[in-house]
Amino acid sequence: MMRKLTALLAVLAATVLVGLGAGSVDAAPAKIYLGGGSGILVLKGGSSAAACTLTTIGRSNTGKLIGITAGHCGTPGQKVYSETFQDRGQAGTITYSTSDLDIAVIEFNPAKVVPLRSVRGLTIRSIDPRPLAFPAIACKQGRTTGNTCGISWFSDGDVHFSQMCVVEGDSGSPVVVGDRLVGMVNAYYFLACLGPETGTNIAPILRRVGSLPAYGGFRPI
Repeated sequence: MMRKLTALLAVLAATVLVGLGAGSVDAAPAKIYLGGGSGILVLKGGSSAAACTLTTIGRSNTGKLIGITAGHCGTPGQKVYSETFQDRGQAGTITYSTSDLDIAVIEFNPAKVVPLRSVRGLTIRSIDPRPLAFPAIACKQGRTTGNTCGISWFSDGDVHFSQMCVVEGDSGSPVVVGDRLVGMVNAYYFLACLGPETGTNIAPILRRVGSLPAYGGFRPI
């Protein structure tokens, strides 16, 4: 009889503890996967958002997880979401934006965001700071037109011009030669996918980001 009573009390105690939530473990937050070529949404207020593409993602000397996109995509303070993982909440916040190079910096939440080196077939393994030279074939991965390539027409210290197909939403797309990151997409001239693409070279981008006190030593993953 005593054994039955002890067993019954144990069952009752376990039931009470479960009902009170004792011993429960919070589920780990769902991760957000982002890399060069990922689509992002920048909230503009209300239900309005700008769709752009992430150029690259990496860490600063201070360990901050940051990404780069086109400057016209947003302004400091605006919230950034992953287009693919919108339901997993805010991924980061724009902390810097400038019109001279047309670049913006996004500071990501390292507890939620997992940085990627490869996105939809495009892999960034290294940085090439040299300006694009004719007739190199440059490619990009954008959230709107995906992976497209074209001949490089001209490049100087800051900008380049190529025949890659880009349209709205591809702003910020990483421009690569092979697996080397050489720049970002910023705009096109005349007609989408017919007029030439133009963008900023990676060397001035990295110099500017590295000059910001919070992001010194930034290097893409």
